[in-house]
Amino acid sequence: MPDSKSNVKLHPKLTLQFFTSEKCFGPGVAILLEKIKEYNSISKACAQIGMSYSKAWTIIKRAEANLGFKLLESKTGGVDGGGATLTKSAQRLLSEFRMCEKELNDFCDVKFSEHFSWIDDNANIE
Repeated sequence: MPDSKSNVKLHPKLTLQFFTSEKCFGPGVAILLEKIKEYNSISKACAQIGMSYSKAWTIIKRAEANLGFKLLESKTGGVDGGGATLTKSAQRLLSEFRMCEKELNDFCDVKFSEHFSWIDDNANIE
C-alpha cells in the first residue's frame, strides 16, 4: 500500500489518438514530427527518440495513408546532405493536436476533481 503521507496526488491522464481502421496518429507520431521539425532530419529525430529510421518511415507512411495528406517534404542526401520538413498540413495537424490534447486534459482534470476528490479527502481522514 502506498505511503499515506506521500505528496503525490492522484490524477488522470488522457491520451488522444486518431483512428481509421487502425491507429494513425497520436502522441508518438506527434513527438516524431516535433523532432523532425526541430532537427530538419528524420535520422537525427530518430536518434533523439531511440527509434529506427525504417520504423519512423513506416509510421509516417501509415499516418499519411490514413490521414489522406503528406506529412513530410524530404530530400535525399548528397553533397549538401538530405533533410526533411513538415508540410503545412502536418504543421497544422501538430498544432491543433497539441491544443486539443491540452483542452481535453484541462477538462479531464476538472471532471476528475469533481468525481474523485473524495479519494484524497478520504485518505486524509482515515
